[in-house]
Amino acid sequence: MEGLDIQAIVRQAIQEYAMNETAKSEPAYKVELHEERKRREQLERRLNEVVEENKRSRKQADEAERSSSVRAELQRLGVAKIDLAFKAVQDGIVRGEDGRLVARGESGEVSMKEYLSSFVSDNPEFLPARIAGGSGMTATLKAPPSGGEPITLDRIRPGMGAEEMQRVREEIVRVASQTLRGM
Repeated sequence: MEGLDIQAIVRQAIQEYAMNETAKSEPAYKVELHEERKRREQLERRLNEVVEENKRSRKQADEAERSSSVRAELQRLGVAKIDLAFKAVQDGIVRGEDGRLVARGESGEVSMKEYLSSFVSDNPEFLPARIAGGSGMTATLKAPPSGGEPITLDRIRPGMGAEEMQRVREEIVRVASQTLRGM
């Protein structure tokens, strides 16, 4: 026993035990590390998808706001065929660097209002007709001015007399024709 070094034997036994424990726990760490990597990659993909979805949503909201602003301005200018006029001008109006809606033309950037005003003045066919009538136009139904008491919604009721019902119909025709003519 003199030649045996007990400390060396104990040291060697401890080292073997530590290596065995490390070897046992290493595969569990590797599996856990691999699963964490998969989760992180999935989260990164989902985050990228959300960012792209957000960009698309912002673009759609901006386009809807731009479209409604252009249509509102066309309506304010008295354009009768708003959809047709919008299709004609929509590509020319973009968002400027400062966030305003501008039109890019031959003379550079112009405000949307100026651009649309000049467009409407250059294209009067988008405005309502100045003179109602013309070749092929049928006569509009004009109701005679109603005599007597004015018609109100309170006076319209079930079981009205035929004469009073006819007066209500004539008043409706008169109001509708005025509305269609823009009066």
